[in-house]
Amino acid sequence: MKKIIFLILFLMPAVAFGMEKADRVLVIKSKSRLYLKKQGKILKQYHATFGASPKGHKQKKGDERTPEGKYILDYKNQDSRFYKSIHISYPNEADKKRAKKMGVSPGGCIMIHGQKNGSGRVTFMTQRFNWTDGCIAVSNHAMDEIWLAVDVGTPIEIKP
Repeated sequence: MKKIIFLILFLMPAVAFGMEKADRVLVIKSKSRLYLKKQGKILKQYHATFGASPKGHKQKKGDERTPEGKYILDYKNQDSRFYKSIHISYPNEADKKRAKKMGVSPGGCIMIHGQKNGSGRVTFMTQRFNWTDGCIAVSNHAMDEIWLAVDVGTPIEIKP
């Protein structure tokens, strides 16, 4: 029975659950917020956490910063190490050029994701501080809603 309910929930469009599809995602790091937007209107907002060194734009692999700028949500991963993940197209060409000039790797694999698999009970704690390696982390419940409301190809802007 659980499997059938999961399949129905997974295959049903977001609209069936009263959630409109977002045409843009906006993240404001200083407010710890991720916004789903449609035609300039905020559909929903979520508390978010970031890399352990949240101030400033990601410069290189391992700096624990979340990038800032305009990107695309370019694929979804149902079987991630975290509860679902949506990949952000970092690094873009400007990021690659900057890193090359510095002689470093820009890093990559930046995602919006839920909590680490198996750690559901500590979400109330992990969402109180910045802990990722540069990703944007939300609660698993928020990730379910974001997953349904955002299609691959949706633009995301990450601001300081």
